[in-house]
Amino acid sequence: MRPPTMSGHCLLAPIPESSSDCLLPKDIKLAVLGAGRVGKSAMIVRFLTKRFIGDYEPNTGKLYSRLVYIEGDQLSLQIQDTPGGIQVQDNLTQVVDSLSKCVQWAEGFLLVYSITDYDSYQSIRPLYHHIRKVHPDSRAPVIIVGNKGDLLHARQVQTHDGIQLANELGSLFLEISTSENYEDVCDVFQHLCKEVSKLHSLSGERRRASIIPRPRSPNMQDLKRRFKQALSSKVKSPSALG
Repeated sequence: MRPPTMSGHCLLAPIPESSSDCLLPKDIKLAVLGAGRVGKSAMIVRFLTKRFIGDYEPNTGKLYSRLVYIEGDQLSLQIQDTPGGIQVQDNLTQVVDSLSKCVQWAEGFLLVYSITDYDSYQSIRPLYHHIRKVHPDSRAPVIIVGNKGDLLHARQVQTHDGIQLANELGSLFLEISTSENYEDVCDVFQHLCKEVSKLHSLSGERRRASIIPRPRSPNMQDLKRRFKQALSSKVKSPSALG
């Protein structure tokens, strides 16, 4: 399943100093997870700056912040990059504490593997299950991304493998080349932002509904008494006139 194309409706800007006379933008918190050397940092930087940088020092979990305009909505976007050395075992007993905190903090997730590294593909399933363990309501949106789609000569993971995994997990899937196609990268992040924004709207409606006091149920005996009085007055009024 592919996110709808939206790359023509996105503007990026640094987050300005907050001002009391303007509405604060919605906070959107995303996390990009996956094995090492799959291009997580390159994807984030490509989205935020439109530039592709091929080589990065191993990161320790950098947080990126930008003010984003998506289809007219102003969003305060935070993207958490994660170290590639973190591995999640299938039994979920050896999850690094920093990863658990990141998953708990984030509201939407990109799970990234490289089509040139089958081991990175195999790491997606346990990562997904850990997200669902931390967010058991299954509402936190997840997109699976097969990166480095331009390196077809070194492919180890077929496109249908990614589609099959995404269908099995109930997630969206997109195979992209961060180095060659900015629009696909932009579409992935924009779609995830929109899904998180929808969750905000739903939770806001639930909070408003819970704040509004529930009307008290009328006393049925009192209603019957009033009804009898009204009926009695209508019956007596003709005789009174006579």
